[in-house]
Amino acid sequence: MKILLLSMPDVAPVIMHESAFHMPNLGIASIGANIDDGHEVYVVDLVRKRLGLRKHLVRMLNALNPDLVGLSAMTWQYATCVKIIRLIKQLLPEARIAIGGYHATLMFEEIAASDEAQAIDFMVRGEGEETFRRLVRALDGKDRLADIPSLSYKNEKGFIHNPKGDLMDLSRLKLPIRDKRRLTWGYHVMNRNMEMMETSRGCTRNCNFCSIRHMYGRSFRPFPIQRVLADIDDIYYTRKVRYVFVSDDNLVMDPARVIRLCDAIIARGYRNLTFVVQADCVTMSRNEKMVEKMAQAGFRSIFLGMENASKKNLVAANKGDILDASKKAVEICHKYGIVVVGGLIFGFPDDGEPEIIENYQFLKSTGADTAYCQILTPYPKTGIRRQLMDQGLVTNPYDYSRYNGMWANVRTRQLSSDQLQYLFWYHNQKIMGWWNPSERIRKQGRFWTSIWLYAFKPLLKVIIARQQKRLGWRGRFEQEIKARAAVNRFADLD
Repeated sequence: MKILLLSMPDVAPVIMHESAFHMPNLGIASIGANIDDGHEVYVVDLVRKRLGLRKHLVRMLNALNPDLVGLSAMTWQYATCVKIIRLIKQLLPEARIAIGGYHATLMFEEIAASDEAQAIDFMVRGEGEETFRRLVRALDGKDRLADIPSLSYKNEKGFIHNPKGDLMDLSRLKLPIRDKRRLTWGYHVMNRNMEMMETSRGCTRNCNFCSIRHMYGRSFRPFPIQRVLADIDDIYYTRKVRYVFVSDDNLVMDPARVIRLCDAIIARGYRNLTFVVQADCVTMSRNEKMVEKMAQAGFRSIFLGMENASKKNLVAANKGDILDASKKAVEICHKYGIVVVGGLIFGFPDDGEPEIIENYQFLKSTGADTAYCQILTPYPKTGIRRQLMDQGLVTNPYDYSRYNGMWANVRTRQLSSDQLQYLFWYHNQKIMGWWNPSERIRKQGRFWTSIWLYAFKPLLKVIIARQQKRLGWRGRFEQEIKARAAVNRFADLD
């Protein structure tokens, strides 16, 4: 069989411009690698084909003529996914279509009852490697659809949803596809080539705004250290890439394991290897020895989910009081030269303008090197969605294309969704101001930070000052919102 695996072109430029940060999709790369031998497998990350998307798809589909196409989509990418499915069916009516990823896992029953269900043949729910492998075997006459856990498939009456399967033994997984079977290239962060890898899956925290438990349950499973090292070797020696984004949901769930992993990486003697990862503040704040080892192993940038400056909001998010831990975690990271991206969420039910200001001021007080700020989003099947829906605070319950953290899909008891969207933007401008990269960031990116400081920033200040004089705050906001709304509008697919 010819099998094509696609990830979506939609991006969420919260920190950087949409063209500055393009990552490969690790999910489809791993699924493709674990299909049985004997099939032609191709992987395409459409984030690298955002311009002229339809033209590229038509050319590629006609050239490959795949028997089975698998598409992976987050909730906010699903509308684009449906458009691509319709294009595939128009060009290749005999091709089988399988969808997977978070949205298919969370919303398989709703998808089965939707208009687009007629164009979808299979849904792969949860971890995809074993389910998709067995799906391919079944289509090849070597397995039975009815026997494959976590698979949804059709009969004459509609979709059948097989029972959920067990979590995988990660030690059995082959390395992701990074060779010529991957038909897209040029993955980067600013001017640096980059790759993706994982050292574990899952998180045992109980944050009620997160949907990770629907993918892996409330569990944490590490890959064997030797397998992680083999993955790094593939990136470092074969791909010749030195910048690695580690996609773990929470790398530091087991600090002793992190130290063992770091010792193994250090012993390997890699040169100029940089890791970017996300971790929880509490574990980072309580394990300085672990942080020191991470710095020695090449972990240069860490996203810390600080979430909110309000103890009440932290309790509402099932985070507990982590304010002191957030500040301590930043302090320890900085002690060892690690860049911190501080993550905050705005728009909890009792938030007004003072709470938005407090949130930004808290973020600034932590000394985080840069920020990843989002508006509270009622993702499907999460605890926070149920609470917000019950309280009548969700203003956009079903247009999932805006469920990427950048849009106000909720209101608060003090603010309408429009007010929340505006104040979130306005106080970011007023309090956070123009970004000034820290010395830690400059060391990691002398070239692009110099361009920002001495070319783009001065030029943009002049341009923005003129806009401010002509349009005012509200006019500037409306202009930026209009531009943001166009980021993932692929007119050639309509």
